[in-house]
Amino acid sequence: MLNPRSETILSSIIRQYIERAVPVPSASVAAECGLDVCSATVRNEMMRLEEEGYILKPHHSAGSIPSDKGYRYYVESIKHAQLPINEQLLINHLFHQVEKEMENWLSLAAGLVSQRVHNVAVVTQPRQTSSKYHHLELVTLQENLALAVLILRGARVRQQLVSFDNPISQFELAAMSGKLNESFDGQTRSQIEKSAMILSDTEKKVQAAVIKMMQAEDEQRNEEPYLEGLNYLLEQPEFVKSQRAHSLMELVEKRRLGPMLGDEEFQGQEVKVYIGQENREETIRDFSVVLGSYGLPNEARGTLGVIGPTRMNYEKTIAAVRYLSLVMSALVAELYGREPGATDCGN
Repeated sequence: MLNPRSETILSSIIRQYIERAVPVPSASVAAECGLDVCSATVRNEMMRLEEEGYILKPHHSAGSIPSDKGYRYYVESIKHAQLPINEQLLINHLFHQVEKEMENWLSLAAGLVSQRVHNVAVVTQPRQTSSKYHHLELVTLQENLALAVLILRGARVRQQLVSFDNPISQFELAAMSGKLNESFDGQTRSQIEKSAMILSDTEKKVQAAVIKMMQAEDEQRNEEPYLEGLNYLLEQPEFVKSQRAHSLMELVEKRRLGPMLGDEEFQGQEVKVYIGQENREETIRDFSVVLGSYGLPNEARGTLGVIGPTRMNYEKTIAAVRYLSLVMSALVAELYGREPGATDCGN
């Protein structure tokens, strides 16, 4: 545990390095840290911070930069950061301007986070453990052929053609879908397969189509996430003339970024921060990752995160990820017909 003076000096080094991307000399720390101490005292404190592994010198004659340990200490002190009220109001306004569709929300969330923190923002689709039936529409195409449009909980949509042995009218299709909607609403694929409801041969064909569509939905995991801000990352001084960004680009190209982020487990509305070597994925150990979870616990959860250099603005990033996660949770709750409660984005 650092003493208050060491904490202040470490915070000054981190803030200056985040802003300027160059090693921070002791004279600059003495001038900007706000402590009423001489430069020699600051130098001694910086030597102690270096000995304890919180900062390091890239060159003997240069200033100091934070280590992963130093960033971690700093992050623990600002991990409850919140967005200013005016930014919260603006974000709420922007979400109310787009149509109520998950794809629009995901794209907007990624764009808003990326613009605010000037790093890569990633948002994964909210996924259910098992998809749940919500509503079925059957539309006649030919006298023996219909299009089945299945709407799942969470506004996911699947379509499939269904052929029948005998001609069938739109009136009969509507009656059939009404019967299935009344019986299957809210059920999983397994529950529908085990249903004891008495069905005609024609209705069994539609039931089989529903089961097949739900199986396809359940097997489709870790879709490519919504991603914004790669241009910000490539403009960072750390990556302009190096190959360090190549590992992240490779993850994007090989579609491994979504699965990597989607595997995280969260407790409530916590925001997780992985700094440099703390990352489990070796290919992103030159980066820091800030992750939040949104959605409904035990029903449908997605991940919202930021990837950037270890020299990222953690305070602004944590605040943005936390608030956008709350907003997205409220929107998902609305889709599922639930009360937002603690996830109300108007708070």
